[in-house]
This record gives sequence, structure tokens and C-alpha cells, in this order.
Amino acid sequence: MAKVRAVLTQTVNVFKEMPDSVSDLGRLMGRLQDIRRANVEHHLRLIAAASAAGASIICLGELFTSPYFALSTDPMWLDLAEDVERGPSVGALRKAAAERKVVVVAPLYELDGATGKRFNTAVVIETDGHILGKYRKTHIPCGANERGEFAETFYYGRSEGPQNAPSPDILGQNPYFPVFKTSVGNVGISICYDRHFEGVVAALARAGAELVFSPAVTFGAKSRRLWEREFLVDACRHRLFIGGSNRKGTEKPWNQTYFGESGFAGPDGDMLPNLSNIPELVIADLDLGALARPDPSGWNLRRDARPGIY
Repeated sequence: MAKVRAVLTQTVNVFKEMPDSVSDLGRLMGRLQDIRRANVEHHLRLIAAASAAGASIICLGELFTSPYFALSTDPMWLDLAEDVERGPSVGALRKAAAERKVVVVAPLYELDGATGKRFNTAVVIETDGHILGKYRKTHIPCGANERGEFAETFYYGRSEGPQNAPSPDILGQNPYFPVFKTSVGNVGISICYDRHFEGVVAALARAGAELVFSPAVTFGAKSRRLWEREFLVDACRHRLFIGGSNRKGTEKPWNQTYFGESGFAGPDGDMLPNLSNIPELVIADLDLGALARPDPSGWNLRRDARPGIY
């Protein structure tokens, strides 16, 4: 199997008319579509740049259409949620994927039209523009660290089980953790907080994932210390590639700084070199063919596991 050129974005909200104070967020009432439009257009430019650099697949950042609003609780942001199959963001991304011949993984704020519930959801779009399916974030954090609060449960709930109709494009029997059979390889998704739970990558690996994307919005000292380590251990343990993306920069009006450090962890315990000369993109060549070869360490963890005792 040839190498796959994979890309992550690491950027922040680009809407230029954000207020300077959280108390002034009300000024944005009625402007949410403008915020979404600015960020979608920004990411369409990044997709074009990634395609020009030879990308086969690109994963955008968690909740990429807006600032990370869960730093405070404000019901205004609930109106930003959209249909992830027929909404404006996915419509633009489907067109871009088809024009650029690139697989797009797009993490959005979802409004389920059938139930009225909201989710933190990633949509997978093939190179011909059709939607392979979606993954809804399974673990939703609510807490604070030394840098700030994250009140995500105010805005959306956790995955409730089957997210996709049966399809040959989706591998595995676990309804919570689908693996998507894309034209460049088998892709799983874990969104931000999901990465801390030991069973997530295990479930994706069992379903045949070769590449796991973990789009995140993360900050704080402990998160920074463990950022690469968690990905490296899981990539090595389950013999696959993991692409972890984080915002990079500061967003008004919360003035929270995100440390970035997006990158790809490989199955042999190393972070792959970033081939990008564009600050908002991380590019790596992934040798998916290597996953079928014996582990150079001599390990065979899948064969030698002891089911039922741990």
C-alpha cells in the first residue's frame, strides 16, 4: 500500500468582530451565521492548500466553525448547531472534497433534526463528495483546570448508540465507535476527551482502523504534558497511526490560549515529521503498508492478549 499524505489543521476562530469582553458576547446575537461563514471559508482555503501540497485526507479541528464557546455557558451558542448532512457547512465541504479529490473529516456542532438534541460530531466525506457517515463524541467533559473552565455538557450530550445506518462504508459492530472505509484507508475518530479513555482506540483497532483522528480543543499543564504521550502509547499498543489536532492561538473574548502541537503518532513509538510550511497545517506521510508487517519489536499484542482476565 502506498503512503498516504494526511493533514491536520491547527488554527483558531477567524471571525474578526469578536468582542473584547465576555460580558459583551450579546453583541453577537444574530451574527452566528457570519461567524460560521468566516470559519468555513477559512477552512476551505486550508483544504485547498492541503490539496495543493498533495494531501489525500484532511481532518479539521474540533468544532471548527466557531470559537470554543464552552469556556462559559451562554444559550446563544445553541443556535450555532446545524444539520450535519444537509446544513450549510457540510454542503460547502462536500463540494470542496469533490473538487479537490480529498477525504475530509469535519468536526461540527450537530443539531439532530429528528430529536432536537445536540452533539459534538465529526462527519466523514469521501473524495466524490458523498458522506460516509458520522461519529458523535462519546465522552463529554465538564470541569476546570488552572487555565479555565470547560462546560461542554451545557451545550451537547454524549453519543447514544447507533449513529449510522448499516453501510458497506462502515466497519465493525460497535455502534459507538464506527470505522469508515475511505478511499485512502480505514479511519476511526476519537474527539478530544475521548482520547483519555483506554477502551476507545482499542474498540477502533478491533474494528480495523488504520488511522485514528483525534481533533481536540485542549489547554492546561497536565493536558500539555500528556498530549503526545497518550497518542504514542495508543498508536504503539494498537499498531496504527493517530493524528491529534489542537487549536493554536488565542480567541477573544475568553483569551484562552491553546498550545497547538498537532501531529501524527506512528505505530513504532515516534511522532512523524511535519512536512508543512504553512503554520496552520500539519502534514505527514503515513506508510499504512507498514501496519501489515511484523512489529519490529517482536511484539504481537493482539495475538498474545488474555481476554477475560483484564
